[in-house]
Amino acid sequence: MNIAQRRRLRHGLFEAYYADLPPEKSVVFDTNRSWTARLPALLDLFPQARVIACVRNVAWVMDSIERLYRKHPYENTALFGNDAERSTVFTRTETLAQRNRLVGLAYSGLKEACYSKEGRAMLVVDYDLLVQRPAHVIPLIYQFLGEEAYPHDYDNLDFDTPDYDEGLGLVDLHKVRKKVSPEPRETILPPDLFEQYAKPSFRYNTASSRCNVLMVRP
Repeated sequence: MNIAQRRRLRHGLFEAYYADLPPEKSVVFDTNRSWTARLPALLDLFPQARVIACVRNVAWVMDSIERLYRKHPYENTALFGNDAERSTVFTRTETLAQRNRLVGLAYSGLKEACYSKEGRAMLVVDYDLLVQRPAHVIPLIYQFLGEEAYPHDYDNLDFDTPDYDEGLGLVDLHKVRKKVSPEPRETILPPDLFEQYAKPSFRYNTASSRCNVLMVRP
């Protein structure tokens, strides 16, 4: 199979998957944390494609997952492969941080995209900025996409994937709160563990990056 055939095959998968969409729905949002590691192929197939990456302090990401794990202590979540990985908060966070696991894979893919020549097609959005000022950030995202903005109700969101999350054994993993707003809290991670993952991220070093950034700097 040559390159042209491979390209047509992959392009055909997208066309077949979205074939039932009505003509007026010409913009598709596809969510997957691995897209950042697939930018060369994605932009070759769809030159106008754009990636929006919402980023957050990794320590708080780990804190959120640990909270869900403790909230459902009788679930045998698929996020961990054996008892050694799920045994303590230290082994759990270390497992998630590996480069081929839930958090580490997303982090590595984001870093790859930020410093690639394809990074121009990506917008990195700071989570804290988004939840603090959604009415200011969302229009900028539309601008990046080249799409016309329209009003949103940031007090009445409704998104959940219970079947998918139950399959993972981690209920509410993708559930979104009704109101977009900051939710200050104390971490449940041990201090040294939180500090390990709270160090300033590479995403603040944009001097060598081609990606677009909406971020509050520390």
